[in-house]
Amino acid sequence: MGAGPRRGAGVTGGLVSAHADDAERDAEASVRPRRLAEFVGQPRVREQLELLLHGALRRGAPPDHILLSGSPGLGKTTLSMIVAAELGAGLRITSGPAIERSGDLAAVLTSLGTGDVLFIDEIHRMAKPAEELLYSAMEDFRVDVVVGKGPGATAIPLDVEPFTLVGATTRAGLLTGPMRDRFGFVAHLEFYEPAELERVLARSARILGVEITPDGAVEIAGRSRGTPRIANRLLRRVRDFAEIRGEGVVDRAAARAALRVYDVDELGLDRLDRAVLGALVESFGGGPVGLSTLAVAVGEQPDTVEEVCEPFLVRAGLLARTPRGRVATAAGWRHLGRTPPPTLFGAPPPSADRQPDLFGDAPQPPSA
Repeated sequence: MGAGPRRGAGVTGGLVSAHADDAERDAEASVRPRRLAEFVGQPRVREQLELLLHGALRRGAPPDHILLSGSPGLGKTTLSMIVAAELGAGLRITSGPAIERSGDLAAVLTSLGTGDVLFIDEIHRMAKPAEELLYSAMEDFRVDVVVGKGPGATAIPLDVEPFTLVGATTRAGLLTGPMRDRFGFVAHLEFYEPAELERVLARSARILGVEITPDGAVEIAGRSRGTPRIANRLLRRVRDFAEIRGEGVVDRAAARAALRVYDVDELGLDRLDRAVLGALVESFGGGPVGLSTLAVAVGEQPDTVEEVCEPFLVRAGLLARTPRGRVATAAGWRHLGRTPPPTLFGAPPPSADRQPDLFGDAPQPPSA
């Protein structure tokens, strides 16, 4: 679901990265919900948006500007498209990094029709001159284009048709105060619960013509890091495995076998995640260790480790960031089948002396 990555040059994502490239977004397009009623998850945001949009339609005026924040892959781009569809308005899509000069933004704004929706992804990365131009457009539907340089420069006022700006950001804290204050509605998208991801998978499977069993959806959802984009990506890979090496049905056995091939374990960690965690535990005794040193140990760029691996490892409680560097938590030690040192906070020895089943292939206990 959501849109473009906020990544530095050279940052690459694996199968369970929440970032997406152009090809991935093309693949996502076929399973995107088109209306609010079809959108799964985020119940509070859905309800608030429904009130905002229906109120605007009743008044016959564009709704307040909308800011959506949250991690990549949670549905920010999808919601911007739904806003335009619910309003019956045109949609223009751009991104903060693409707007390098105020003139670039002025050209986009003056081309909007009455009531159109302008979606700016990663809005916190806009150039400062463009951001300042956007202020007057959001408040007064007017922009001042400066022509010329020096003492002879002239500001030409241009009217902008009333529009609704939908801004999306993965780093809400980087937005300036004046920009944030100009949004009438601000929503934060949360990570999805496994049951919500199971509904996402069931819907996507119907659209893609894939037969998926309830236990297959449970297996994929549990490894999707609470992110619909990852869930849909894993579904496509398990579908390929089931069609080539199985009976074409995405069930629990097919999901486990496929995700073992793709190195995605039961928590959703991939090869690079486990390499980072393993380096912390095995090479550095659990840390603390600096980001650059850790990146060298796993043969990756520091921004890849920081932006692709660390967010989920921290959220899963396997890694912690401290003033002295990165450290592996007791849960991180146990996930690798290692006994955490007794001096580590929260590190009681595991109840059973056995290696963990990282890929979920151990026999299941009989159901009650």
